[in-house]
Amino acid sequence: MHSRRHPGSLTKELDLDAKQFLELVDLASDLKQEKAERRQQPRLAGREIALVFEKNSTRTRCAFEVAAHDLGAHVTYLGPDGSHIGREESIRDTARVLGRMYDGIEFRGFAQQTVEELADHAGVPVWNGLTDSWHPTQMLADVLTMIEHHRSPVEEIAFCFTGDGRNNVARSLLVTGALLGMDVRIAAPPALQPPADVVATARDLAASSGARVLVTDDPAAGVAGADFVYTDVWVSMGESEAEWDARVPLLSPYRVTEELMAATGRPDSRFLHCLPALHDRSTTLGARVFDRYGLDGAEVSDAVFESERSVVFDQSENRLHTIKAVLVHALGA
Repeated sequence: MHSRRHPGSLTKELDLDAKQFLELVDLASDLKQEKAERRQQPRLAGREIALVFEKNSTRTRCAFEVAAHDLGAHVTYLGPDGSHIGREESIRDTARVLGRMYDGIEFRGFAQQTVEELADHAGVPVWNGLTDSWHPTQMLADVLTMIEHHRSPVEEIAFCFTGDGRNNVARSLLVTGALLGMDVRIAAPPALQPPADVVATARDLAASSGARVLVTDDPAAGVAGADFVYTDVWVSMGESEAEWDARVPLLSPYRVTEELMAATGRPDSRFLHCLPALHDRSTTLGARVFDRYGLDGAEVSDAVFESERSVVFDQSENRLHTIKAVLVHALGA
């Protein structure tokens, strides 16, 4: 059967060029203002959206659901055990079934190939809510947050991700920063730096955009002069305790503390995190990290997380507004 990817799909950051990316950010800013002023319009009235989740989530699910409801659309949530996808039914067949019933499909899961295959065969827009490789909706929210707190052209913003540079957020930040002409740094131990092909892609983009790209194993050098310091969890959901044992010694020097924030040399630098964060002992996992490694919090200290420098909840809220922009762009009349 013939298949053609819908132009409203967003499976990875590089589905967009810089102009398209920033247009979505601008649209999100407008939609955020509309919501604040209670003048939002049901632009997607009568539309139906499927949310397919292999991985659970707080922000991604809530942002898509509230965005759809605000715009007048309806959603169906299919959780990790809520469909046959990839088990009793192929990705391709699931795509063709859902594409006949829904106007758009969000997917959050493991393999990038899954969301690509859904997009190739659904016939409706498919949006990546996170895979092991990329996190494009998070990047839209991150850039909106940085613009809101920097108030300068995006090309003048410098930011550093410190931690596990191989993960989806680090990869996405590197490519997004390069795409938009930003000053983007990744500070990670050599064994946990971004894959060579991702770094090569970023450097190719930078050659055209004027971006400054740095991958280093020196956290102080990485954050020097940065407007934003960004980190993420050290071990992803579902990974074993052995992974913690391997990564804690490697990543402890990259922990975001008040000392690392001071190393930016900028009193106005801000802290970013895509959440959830291990910043104290108030969670089951946080308590286990303290008992096993003596760390009160993991990738970020509570002092930084709860400080005035932290804009993580602005960032979290912006997931809603940027996802709303993605939906309006793809499905709006």
